Amino acid sequence: MSQTLIAAECLECDAEVPWENDTRVGEILECPDCRVEFEVESVEPPKMVLAPEVEEDWGE
Repeated sequence: MSQTLIAAECLECDAEVPWENDTRVGEILECPDCRVEFEVESVEPPKMVLAPEVEEDWGE
């Protein structure tokens, strides 16, 4: 079981977004308060950006 390493500040509502010891670049984290998703851009130093929106694939 992972333990929380740090808590980053949500870019939307300023709540704490927990990071686990095994968090990796490219991982998606969700704010527990506003539910906005973030992509981990860097682990050292900790940095996250808004996750890209998933677009529909209409088979085209």
